[in-house]
Amino acid sequence: MGRPREFDINTAIKTATELFWRKGYEGTSLTDLTEAMRITAPSFYSAFGNKERLFRVVIEQYYEKQLELLESALREPTVRGVAEKFLYGYADVLTGPAHAPGCLAMNSSLPCAGDDVVRTWLAKLRGELTVRLRKRFAKARGTTDLPQNANPDALARYIAVTAWGLAVEAQSGAKRKDLYSAIATGLAAWPPAAVAIPERRSLRTTRKNASTRRQKL
Repeated sequence: MGRPREFDINTAIKTATELFWRKGYEGTSLTDLTEAMRITAPSFYSAFGNKERLFRVVIEQYYEKQLELLESALREPTVRGVAEKFLYGYADVLTGPAHAPGCLAMNSSLPCAGDDVVRTWLAKLRGELTVRLRKRFAKARGTTDLPQNANPDALARYIAVTAWGLAVEAQSGAKRKDLYSAIATGLAAWPPAAVAIPERRSLRTTRKNASTRRQKL
């Protein structure tokens, strides 16, 4: 029988999350991880395999939280409401006091080489978010919520690009109010919702109804 694990796995993952968030994937060494977790390298390899596998566990847990935010935003009755709830909610995540500023995934992907498997995987996860937004916007196009000439793909990419820009700004020290201001400025260009025009009744019908009311009187 193998030796029982001498540390709490969930606590170790939380520690790794804090390190990756602050130092990025490449900037976090095996020594950083083992010293912060207070375990030996053999114990680390036995529990997680290697640094990349641990990082994937950390990111998958992180994206579960981000998906909760996205799902909540997608339930908004208007597409503008979707954009507002997601972007402002994401700004709250980026500037949360419980961790280093910025986005855990973005902080880890920017320093990676272009052909790095980790960066490619992170890009795939971000792309899935864009697809979800595009489908929501496409469903609303042509209704009073979104004009027929609106481009769902461009709007989804706008949200994605804005979100990643916010992440970089937060990592660079921007405060929550600064991110809120940037979001409000960008949303000022959002396609306006159409105004529902009441059905116009014919003059003949209107006169007939008026005559009927007079007869009743």
